[in-house]
Amino acid sequence: MASASLSDNISRPIPGLCVSSRRLHTTKPAGVCLSPSRHFRNGSLVVKTDQKFKRVVRLSLVEQSPPKSTVDVKRLVGFLYEDLPHLFDDQGIDKTAYDERVMFRDPITKHDTISGYLFNIDLLKNIFRPNFQLHWVKQTGPYEITTRWTMVMQFILLPWKPELVFTGTSVMGVNPETNKFCSHVDYWDSIEKNDYFSVEGLWDVMKQLRIYKTPDLESPKYQILKRTAKYEVRKYTPFIVVETDGDKLSGSTGFNAVAGYIFGKNSTTEKIPMTTPVFTQALDTEMSRVSIQIVLPSEKDMSSLPDPNQEAISLRKVEGGIAAVSKFSGKPTEDIVREKEKALRSSLIRDGLRPEMGCLLARYNDPGRTWSFTMRNEVLIWLKEFSLD
Repeated sequence: MASASLSDNISRPIPGLCVSSRRLHTTKPAGVCLSPSRHFRNGSLVVKTDQKFKRVVRLSLVEQSPPKSTVDVKRLVGFLYEDLPHLFDDQGIDKTAYDERVMFRDPITKHDTISGYLFNIDLLKNIFRPNFQLHWVKQTGPYEITTRWTMVMQFILLPWKPELVFTGTSVMGVNPETNKFCSHVDYWDSIEKNDYFSVEGLWDVMKQLRIYKTPDLESPKYQILKRTAKYEVRKYTPFIVVETDGDKLSGSTGFNAVAGYIFGKNSTTEKIPMTTPVFTQALDTEMSRVSIQIVLPSEKDMSSLPDPNQEAISLRKVEGGIAAVSKFSGKPTEDIVREKEKALRSSLIRDGLRPEMGCLLARYNDPGRTWSFTMRNEVLIWLKEFSLD
């Protein structure tokens, strides 16, 4: 039988054949990467590299033990740690590490040559100014390496320059004949249907183009670790707040007191630059204990800050950590904020995460000077633990 003949000889590397140890089925393109213009002859059997015959190859591979690898995967893992951070800078990636016929796929883009792959990188660089962060690189099969990353992009062609965030993994296949990468398939955390062409992926892009007005002020520094369809997971660095008691999560009671501190009502009459956002924090599950906070500039530390003039005002260092964040626009009324907090907490528990008690509401805009539909608001819940593995 033809399949048996192919199975007898598939253990030998075939020129142009890129093998991956997992996703050996028709719905994931990372399984086997074959040049679409070539044929391979096995005795009297001609194996075409079109979609019909790829299924035969995959089925034969499933039945066989993986061939002994001659690929130095450890070296390639180290190479990617050094090379991928240059994906969008002036140095760029080392194109000699890729086959000429390299298959690139993400939910809305596909290319089948190294030139097309590099064209896609240049297009993103010139239109979106991406910031690429590589989290880890791991071997996940005899001829497969997986990377995890975050990419934050600003769409500079639109007047409001919206920020687009994508996180996910890239499965990279290695050609055992050339020891070069022959496939690169991206999977986004924010969608379920990652196969090209994904309408869900296109809609995910379009949703991120909406207008959010973020003031040009300093805000707490964080790194986006993961973005799902419902929330972002961020790693915050420590920051200092001046705070006092509030009345409710969406309220403004106490704001004038903490704002007075940065406007000079302190022990040295020092005026401190304004930052964003203004936080209100619920400290218990019933949201009955609330504090209102203004973040102080990162250049400040506890020893250099003047003392408050009022006993009801205090300075506190927030140690940072991992938080899940849900972003929304409009006027943040109490009912809306509680609804957003409940939905976020439910999503976290459903996804197997462990949220802390309480939450924070972050308000980035002056409500008296901002159209409600452009307001940027966020509900933030600290997480007890989080892993990107």
